[in-house]
Amino acid sequence: MKNILKYISLLTLTLLLTTSCEDFLDVNTDPNNPTSVTPDLVLPVAQKYTGEIIQWDRYVSHLGNMMMYNWSQSDGFSWYNDEFLYQVSSSFYQQIFNVSYRNALKQYQILDNLVGDEYANYRAISKVMKAYHFQLLVDFYGDIPYTEALQRSQEATPVYDDAATIYADLIVELDSAITLIKNADPAALVPDEYGDIIFEGEMTDWIRMANSVKLRILVRNSDVDDVSDEIAAIEAEGTGFITSDVLVNPGYLKEEEKQNPLWDDLGWDVGGTQTLSSKATCATPYVLEWLFTRNDPRIDYIYENPENTDDPNNFGGHVGVIQGLDQYDSPVVDAYVPEKVSNIGPGILKGATMGANILSLAEVYFNRAEAAFKGLLPPGDAKTYYEAGIAASFDYLGVGGAAAYYGQAVPLVGWNSSTNQELEAIITQKWIAMNGITAEQSWFDYSRTGFPSGLPISELASTSDRPVRLFYPAGEISSNGENVPTQPDAFTDKIFWAGN
Repeated sequence: MKNILKYISLLTLTLLLTTSCEDFLDVNTDPNNPTSVTPDLVLPVAQKYTGEIIQWDRYVSHLGNMMMYNWSQSDGFSWYNDEFLYQVSSSFYQQIFNVSYRNALKQYQILDNLVGDEYANYRAISKVMKAYHFQLLVDFYGDIPYTEALQRSQEATPVYDDAATIYADLIVELDSAITLIKNADPAALVPDEYGDIIFEGEMTDWIRMANSVKLRILVRNSDVDDVSDEIAAIEAEGTGFITSDVLVNPGYLKEEEKQNPLWDDLGWDVGGTQTLSSKATCATPYVLEWLFTRNDPRIDYIYENPENTDDPNNFGGHVGVIQGLDQYDSPVVDAYVPEKVSNIGPGILKGATMGANILSLAEVYFNRAEAAFKGLLPPGDAKTYYEAGIAASFDYLGVGGAAAYYGQAVPLVGWNSSTNQELEAIITQKWIAMNGITAEQSWFDYSRTGFPSGLPISELASTSDRPVRLFYPAGEISSNGENVPTQPDAFTDKIFWAGN
């Protein structure tokens, strides 16, 4: 009953904030008048948008899974042609840019514009989540609207700010969020479980979230900038990092338009029928072979096991399809139809009511492992964090035996067996852990490090490697053309943190 009431209330608020009352609640209407906004109504709507942007069909993680060769296409479908062609254009995945600004960031900005000490905690949360989204946008696009963004009624054509400068300011904003929380008056408003559908108003968890987002930013930037002082500042602050996966859950239900967005896309409808997208989406043989040959039990949780031993190219019953396969020929008739290939597995698709994972504990441990390996944290901790990252991945998927797995004397699995390959091991295990969850992070890592090494490209690719960024969307070019930078080369012009 609690979930039903929670979701109905949030659905009502979402409609309120995005339709008839949009102008009334628009941050640009009166940014100095907090009485026009009720923050406990705005925050859960913004957070719901965040979960959708990460997990919706053809949004953030979906793109990452295609770019990182995690997902392919079953026989009988023409589902992912643009992805297999690496057809980066001003319309390719433009929804990531548009919806991030129009939905999530717009709502968080409402909270950030609140005036008064009583709103300190809401402003802090908004700063953390704005930093989370702005980093994603920089990582996808490079230079983006930032200083003049979210002020369209005053500034309809915002300038584009330098990506590296934005990164630096995100650290300042996250520090500001932590200060706001620590210095908040005891009487300051704190959201409850309905008003904060991520941490239910636990403000210490929001400090941990701020530190975790900071770490993601700093580690990504660590190859081109000295980030040692900033990472040391996180350690000195003392609150630490997230202690569990960060999930958005507005009270998802097994009802029409109320299911978890990933389940609704790649799982089953409310009547129990497998969705077409679910049937169309399957594993690649590359990732299946990687898991199978390293005795990784996660293979049965990341991917469905059709137990297809009739196909000679199976991996313990798992069958994958090469990205961009033109002819579905095989020694087995109809070898690659949905019933015979490995669709998305039960560790990723837990159910209609599961939370939307927006930042995994495993990723944070791998970021800490990379920082320790580079000497930005005590170097002796790198192995500990690496193994904790693998264990967190196992836990999220519902798999046992993590210690037995990383205890193998296998390169890129066992830490002691990965001498002179430590960074590759960290990034490669992070790739497996992010598979199906927040796979865009692995795409960014690949552009930065080249790991996992040997990653194939689509059979339909006309380039030697996958893209490194997205194009600015068509709507932005038409409405803000004077400020939109010249479209970079999507295959060679890397984001600043990846170097040249």
